[in-house]
Amino acid sequence: MDGDTLYSIGELARRTGLTVKAIRFYSDRGIVPPTGRSPAGYRRYDVDALARLELVRTLRDLGLDLPTIRKVVDREVSLAEVAAAHADALAVQIRTLRLRRAVLTAVARRGSTPEETDLMHKLAKLSEDERRRLIGDFLDTAFGGLDAHPGFAGIMRSMTPELPDNPELEQVEAWVELAELSQDPDFRAGVRHLAEQYAAERAQSDTALPRRDSAAMVRDEAGPALAAGIDPASPRAEAVVAAVTARYADVYDCPDDADLRRRLLVRLESANYPSWERYLRLLAVINGWPAPESLAPVLDWFIRALRASGTHSASSEGKEGRM
Repeated sequence: MDGDTLYSIGELARRTGLTVKAIRFYSDRGIVPPTGRSPAGYRRYDVDALARLELVRTLRDLGLDLPTIRKVVDREVSLAEVAAAHADALAVQIRTLRLRRAVLTAVARRGSTPEETDLMHKLAKLSEDERRRLIGDFLDTAFGGLDAHPGFAGIMRSMTPELPDNPELEQVEAWVELAELSQDPDFRAGVRHLAEQYAAERAQSDTALPRRDSAAMVRDEAGPALAAGIDPASPRAEAVVAAVTARYADVYDCPDDADLRRRLLVRLESANYPSWERYLRLLAVINGWPAPESLAPVLDWFIRALRASGTHSASSEGKEGRM
């Protein structure tokens, strides 16, 4: 077909796949005006109108509104400018849909009440600044007054979730759960207690936070024993307990005695905090980090061994007394 060829609305419909009604609508709106009329008064369109109509169809399929489409086909704005603006708008819509999907998925999984659903929806919709303020308030509650030392400042930074601009569903779900958790008064009190114990350990040693805190010491010494299947209530576990308490006494320059074991038991029972471990796992999902190692199994094992060690010591003293 050459440039002088004219098409009827019916021919345009067959070539474009649009309905006659749709083409007439675009024509009446002046978006694809007819090139001329037949002797009988019917509209006729040239190849430029055909190309224009193809562009209109494509832009409509991409979701652009008619006023914007008219500006594009009339060259009042460039297609590149419109495409960039529309892509940005779609990115916002996609993020909104992801947030909605995450909330609905969480509601379905958890059987949430209407009140919980409303809270989750509000948390999901928070802007980046609002998210930072919410988490900042939580961290201030947990570490306020203790964060003058660089060690605590680093801990606070590492505890901050950074939800990506285009998060995956799992990251949005993790953010909603973490945000809920951070607002729980009991959780805040528990984390504050952990922070205060860290501060006490720091004050007890000569410097900052020790390179290996009590939980890390336990992991180093008790991990192999747990893997080997040693019964924490058995005498064999006493050697593991003794190795940990000796290291603890050396780090904090205190006697390795019954009082140390009591203090260590209190410290480890506080550190073995499921909600805190859950926070760390959610944080890893949000920030795209590897899943953190769970210390719960080794702490459970060592706590049982530490409690049993008193029985072993008492039994040994009893035998010595009868000798």
